Amino acid sequence: MKKNEVYNGIVTRLHFPNKGYVQVEGEEKAVMVKNTLPGQTVSFRCRKAKKKREGLLLEVLKQAENETQTPPCPHFSQCGGCSYQTLPYKEQMSLKFSQVKELLEAVDPAFPLKDCIESPAVWEYRNKMEFSFGDEVKDGPLTLGLHKRGSFYDILEVPQCQIVHPDIRRILEKTCEFYREKGTPFYHKMSHEGVLRHLLVRRGQKTGELLVCLVTTTQGPAFEEEWCRCMQELPLEGTFAGILHMQNDGLSDMVRSDHTSVLYGKDYFYEELLGLRFKITPFSFFQTNSQGAEVLYETARAYLGDIEGNVVFDLYSGTGTIAQVLAPVAKKVVGVEIVEEAVVAARENAKENHLDNCSFHAGDVLKVIDELKEVPDTIVLDPPREGVHPKAILKILDFGVKRILYISCKPTSLARDLVIFEEHGYKPVKAQCVDMFPWTRGIETICLFEKEE
Repeated sequence: MKKNEVYNGIVTRLHFPNKGYVQVEGEEKAVMVKNTLPGQTVSFRCRKAKKKREGLLLEVLKQAENETQTPPCPHFSQCGGCSYQTLPYKEQMSLKFSQVKELLEAVDPAFPLKDCIESPAVWEYRNKMEFSFGDEVKDGPLTLGLHKRGSFYDILEVPQCQIVHPDIRRILEKTCEFYREKGTPFYHKMSHEGVLRHLLVRRGQKTGELLVCLVTTTQGPAFEEEWCRCMQELPLEGTFAGILHMQNDGLSDMVRSDHTSVLYGKDYFYEELLGLRFKITPFSFFQTNSQGAEVLYETARAYLGDIEGNVVFDLYSGTGTIAQVLAPVAKKVVGVEIVEEAVVAARENAKENHLDNCSFHAGDVLKVIDELKEVPDTIVLDPPREGVHPKAILKILDFGVKRILYISCKPTSLARDLVIFEEHGYKPVKAQCVDMFPWTRGIETICLFEKEE
């Protein structure tokens, strides 16, 4: 096999999250080609031909037998957001479940992964989207949307995205139209010049409230007041809780704010989960599928069973959702979260929900747990994608609690941490997946560990 040559082959297996392995006739070693599905016949260009063979997908020559669904989204073939819209819903869920199962059983062949729970809503379920300004082709017209599949620079317009509510689609389309007419330049990642960066939209699935944040640099006029009035004139099903303008002159391509102005309303909105109300700010961690979150947290509560009289540590607590779901049936819940804004919201949420047995602390879990006065009986972990810091895991396990509930949004991180848990005498006794992100590669896994006597 030679580098840069084009080959055809059949995808024989898929490893999390999107690494397909293609077998080429006459070649002993398979080639890793991303964005493929088992059973497809594909054409690819070889990019690495020696130890780790890798290829760039050029075309799907023949679909797999289980690809029986016509993608409902017209952007699917180019958009980097969804991966599995050619599969029926249960097929895509089964495929993701099998990848998680393979990962965890490679660490522990007896890992007790039961099944995958469906998302209550499979379309228009996302309550948060971060859109980028850019162009689809170099020096082309302004676009606002998502990254093209496999591209760091090209931005694809997605006015008919099917995993967000129509209100979000209308805001997206009108914002792009407004700034095209103004001729406002987008921020170029290489030259670090330009004005328009991101559009952050959050929506309460239960309340219908919308929070919209325009993110720009300070390098030129953003016409934010005029844009705000334009937003308010949109015919929407829901209502705006707030319209914000954020200024960000940082070099990294992440949504952040050096300065925030409230153009209309307030800088937060409310969402409801399991009968509780939660205040959501622009950067609060909150599950992106509200109905799916209810399923996830109900499962978590059921896994923990009777925690009456328990002090529960909720580590990586975000806006305090899990803590407040557990608080009515626990003695006390102590949350730790690194994002200070989320901690402030968590405290306000507890007050809003009349819960006086919750406390929340801002800071890194690794450091804060040394400062806590309480001693936990039960621990809940809901870490970010990279999982729990190795040093923090050791401190957490040193508490020696009987039960630890681990909620993971990245199974490779759970698989890595599983090794350390088992080395320290914690056995996985129950586990399930929850399909929080239909049609994408993402999936949540919930696992209950118990300390062996």
